[in-house]
Amino acid sequence: MITSDEGDGDVQPLWLSDRPAPVDLWAQIQAEHTTSGLWPLLLDSLDSDGGDFRPWGSGEIFPEQMSSPASHDPAGLLAQWWAAHTAIDEDDVLPAPERLAVTAPFGQSWPGLAPSRETATNADQLAGEYAQAFLTDRPQSRLGLVIAASGAQALTAAGWAGPCNYDDDTAKFSAVIADWEHRFGTRVVAVGFSTLHISVAAPPMNQEDALLVAAEHFAFCPDNIWQSSRPHTLAAYAERLTGAHNWDFWWD
Repeated sequence: MITSDEGDGDVQPLWLSDRPAPVDLWAQIQAEHTTSGLWPLLLDSLDSDGGDFRPWGSGEIFPEQMSSPASHDPAGLLAQWWAAHTAIDEDDVLPAPERLAVTAPFGQSWPGLAPSRETATNADQLAGEYAQAFLTDRPQSRLGLVIAASGAQALTAAGWAGPCNYDDDTAKFSAVIADWEHRFGTRVVAVGFSTLHISVAAPPMNQEDALLVAAEHFAFCPDNIWQSSRPHTLAAYAERLTGAHNWDFWWD
């Protein structure tokens, strides 16, 4: 078990394997989570050579600092974050027209949530396939087990603090992801120090819907666009989302 650095050391939010995860184990455990109560996470490390396997092996997880995902409204959070990230600051490096061009065609106006989509794709099966692909790309990833009913809840229960440079309450991000689980059939598969990787059973399939999803992603994780390879625009990012069955996030 991994013990949080916070508190008196009694909180043990995460079981961490001591070696890389077998390629098919994530899917096996996820298929049994309704009876076991455990959600599997593929855990990546900030240390390229293993090291302390931060943040997991180093105990840099803080479940005691988190609220409950159920206490937050995902639509309200996204609108609030959008307003903060699109605000024009006179000290901004980018002139206002260029800043507004990043989030065109919406500018500073929050467009609202993207519509939910139905799909014949089995969300859990797709997640298992993505877990295998993720391990093929990052074979050093370990397996974490968290007592949680879903991947969204697992992030808060584990005390992950990846987006802390924007908001230090992971429960808010969990609330949004829980909404995505219902609207798009997402599943949380893998987590790193400040990265998140989820499978998507029902991605947007046209440019109009993809732009709305891109707006949600910008509100949720603006660095996906601000720190991306050029062009740094919502429209360019939306093109990559159309039909994509996994979403990746990184917070600077």
